Amino acid sequence: MSGFVLAAAAYDLSWFDRFDDYAAKIGSWVAGAAARGAKLAVFPEYGAMELTSLGGRAVAADLERGLHEVARHWPAVDALHVELARRHDMILLGASAPFFDGARPVNRAVLYGPDGVIGHQDKQIMTRFERETWDVVAGQGLAPFDTDLGKIGVVICYDSEFPLLARHLVDQGAEVLLAPSCTDSLAGFTRVRVGSMARALENQCIVAHAPTVGACDFCPAVDENWGSAAIYGPPDRGFPPTGILAETPMNVAGWAVAPVSLAAVREVRRDGGVLNHLHWPEQHQRVAGRG
Repeated sequence: MSGFVLAAAAYDLSWFDRFDDYAAKIGSWVAGAAARGAKLAVFPEYGAMELTSLGGRAVAADLERGLHEVARHWPAVDALHVELARRHDMILLGASAPFFDGARPVNRAVLYGPDGVIGHQDKQIMTRFERETWDVVAGQGLAPFDTDLGKIGVVICYDSEFPLLARHLVDQGAEVLLAPSCTDSLAGFTRVRVGSMARALENQCIVAHAPTVGACDFCPAVDENWGSAAIYGPPDRGFPPTGILAETPMNVAGWAVAPVSLAAVREVRRDGGVLNHLHWPEQHQRVAGRG
């Protein structure tokens, strides 16, 4: 497929008394994106931490118990997202959540399609909070997903700030990168925003940035959230001069939605005003003193 409509969520966190209430919320969000023509919708990093509420206030307020509470809902979350992807004939990147693949959890985002789970991506480089306070650990493996919409890579929050991670995905054929995030300050959001825009520039690709937004008074891991959802491309031929295809107002829940053209990605890589994607290897030559 040479083009499709892409949606990135600026997602607010809610308290739930029952899993059915969570399912209704996610269902409403996905239906809203589908109504605007989206074929790929992206939820944020740690958006699933709202599921701590299902354990009650004491569990939600405890950093360690909250991890386990969210993780125990993985089967139901998977089933819900697969059903929604099938119902709306969409691909969904679910909100990332802790997944216990060993003694300590990884931060995992799962990609769902109409035929089931396409695959998952674990966060590669952990923030100081994840390392020093929460003990959420880095996962293994970084590869794009082959989908009916093209090759899609995922760089979770802090990962988007490291150029070689995105480039590894692009070198494997990714033309769209998804950057779900969860940041508790304007500075943190800006770091991911700048990283996402830079990845779109240097790889001449599409990047969808989906953050959590607003306050969450029951879960200290995600108590403050800053962000604006956006879809970026390279500021070059066939794209807006700012590189911004769509964005939401700061700290307002909703979808950023835009049509994206993979044909335009391929054309700008072939004959853009600049050729960052093509000229990337010249950096190695210069640094090695062979330029």
